Amino acid sequence: SDAWHPQVNGVVTTLADLLDTLRGRGHRVELIEPSQFRRVPLPGYRDIGLSVLPRRRIARLLDGFDPDALHIATEGPLGHAARAHAIERGWAFTTAFHTRFPEFVQAATGCPAAIGYAWLRRFHAAASGTLVPSDGMLSILQRRGYTNLRAWSHGIDTTRFSPRPPSPHGWKRPVFLSVGRISAEKNLEAFLELELPGSKVVAGGGPKLRQLKQQHPDVHWLGPMAREALPALYSAADVFVHPSRTDTFGLVMLEAMACGTPVAAYPVAGPLDVVGDGRDGTSAGGVLHADLWIAAVRAVTVPRATARARACAFSCDDAGRVFLSHLVPIERRTAGARTVREVHTA
Repeated sequence: SDAWHPQVNGVVTTLADLLDTLRGRGHRVELIEPSQFRRVPLPGYRDIGLSVLPRRRIARLLDGFDPDALHIATEGPLGHAARAHAIERGWAFTTAFHTRFPEFVQAATGCPAAIGYAWLRRFHAAASGTLVPSDGMLSILQRRGYTNLRAWSHGIDTTRFSPRPPSPHGWKRPVFLSVGRISAEKNLEAFLELELPGSKVVAGGGPKLRQLKQQHPDVHWLGPMAREALPALYSAADVFVHPSRTDTFGLVMLEAMACGTPVAAYPVAGPLDVVGDGRDGTSAGGVLHADLWIAAVRAVTVPRATARARACAFSCDDAGRVFLSHLVPIERRTAGARTVREVHTA
C-alpha cells in the first residue's frame, strides 16, 4: 500500500482496521508500505511520500514472505512495483479501488477524468478481482469499462466509536461538523458557504487549510486530530456535513453515525451506500439532498439512535470476512508446493 501512517485518510484507516481484523482471525499479514523505501513528497501533498524506484526491494520482500495471496491496495509506485513483480512471477493478485484519483487530478490540473480512468483501468485489468467499497462506485466503474469488480464494503468498530459525553466547547447550537482532508477534491467550500444557524466546526489538515481559514474566520477550525479524540467531537455535533462528491465510501460518515450524529450529504456514490436513503426498508442515518443546505437543516431532526443503528449495520468482522472471500490463492508452480492459506499483503 502506498497509503499508510503517518498519512491520515480513509484508506489508511480502512487498512489498519482490516489488518487488525485479519490478525485477530489468526492470519499472518505482511504489510509493505512507504516507510520501507526512500521517498519524495507528492507535489501539493507534502505529507504524502512517493516511494522512489521500489521495484527491487518489493521483489525481495514479496519473495521473502512467499505469500499465499497478494492484495495490492493502491495504484502508486508500490502498487505498480508489486503488480509488475506478480505478473513476472505468474502470481494471481487482487487490487482495490479506494480513491477517485481521476477527479482529484482533474480538479488540480484540468486533465479530463476520462484519461485517468483509462489509465487506472489498465492497472486493474491485470488483477483477478478489483475490490470496490460501494455499489454506487461499482456501477460507475462498470460504465467506464472496468471488469472483475468485487463489492467490498467497509466496517466500523462501534465500541471505539460510540456516543460519548461531549466536551464543553461552548459552540452555539445547532453544531454542524465536518471532518476530513482539507483539499480541493473534498469540496469543503460547499459546506463553508452555507448560511446555517448555530456553528460550523471543521477538523482536519491539508493543503487548503490556511487559505480556507483566512476566507472563513467565522468557522471553528480545530486542525488535525487524533482518531482517539474524534468520538467526543462527533458526539458534540448535531449534524455531520459531508460535502464531498467524489469519495468512494466515506468512512468518516460511519464514524459520525456510530456516535449518534446524523449525516447531511449529497445523494451520490458513497453517501447513498453509507447513509442510505430509506428506500430499502431501513432507516437512513441522515438526509441526502441535491441541495446541501436542505440536507443539513433536515438532518437536525434525525434521531441520534437512528443514526447509530445505521452505522451498526457495518461490521469490521463482516468486512474482513468478505475481504478474505475475494482473495485469490497463488498457485505454486514448483514441486512440493505448500497448502494455500488465506494471507493478505497490501
